[in-house]
Amino acid sequence: MADAHAAGSAARHGPDEEPQADPPAPPSPEPRIGVAALSLRYQIGAALALAVVAIAVCVHIGMVFLHVAPPNTVTKQHGKAIDDWIYPEFEQNWKLFAPNPLQQNIAVQVRAEVATGDGGTRTTGWYDLSAQDGRAIDGNLLPSHTQQNELRRAWDFFLATHDTQNRPVGLRGALSETYLRHIVELRLDRADAAGAGGVVERVQVRSRTTNVRPPKWSDEQVSDKPTYRVLPWWWVPKDGADAAAATQEVAR
Repeated sequence: MADAHAAGSAARHGPDEEPQADPPAPPSPEPRIGVAALSLRYQIGAALALAVVAIAVCVHIGMVFLHVAPPNTVTKQHGKAIDDWIYPEFEQNWKLFAPNPLQQNIAVQVRAEVATGDGGTRTTGWYDLSAQDGRAIDGNLLPSHTQQNELRRAWDFFLATHDTQNRPVGLRGALSETYLRHIVELRLDRADAAGAGGVVERVQVRSRTTNVRPPKWSDEQVSDKPTYRVLPWWWVPKDGADAAAATQEVAR
């Protein structure tokens, strides 16, 4: 009877076959990473943030395109909005590609009239702000936008809105003065121009222009004497409220 049972089992499984084992369990899913690992609420927040950034980038690119494009219907109808967005931080300057590029070095300098702690007044020497920016950029692989362009663009903004007698032309003249004054005030404060117990009451800005020397192989003759454009003295507001407001307006 036992032999018959063994023979029947062998017939079912075959003489050399072994009973089959259970199939392996499926591998566990890999953990989520990145945005997928966030909860639904945070995923929605990240998507909204990316959408806002994308919209801002598209608006900026569109504004710059309209600024450099030839006059058209859009620029005629919305020119003020485009200018408010571009000037002075994002203005496109194509002078480098002009047939006769700039051949002058322009340095912006400032001095201050300080009320001293003992009741007197003194006038500081000239601070060469452009030279300070140049030293900060020299050897710096990643100079900041402020070091490269803030002072230069503020001076260009002033020149574009004033005549040769330093009188404002148009509605943006006063804004350019306040913006430039606010920048030089901050630079003087960093340099501690007022000194211990002193207060800066007035500032005066000037530009020092020198011609770039022509190459040795050129027969061109240029003067090596600097020329100056000296602006009138500007009173410094006690609270600086108008300077802050002007900076916010220009930044928009």
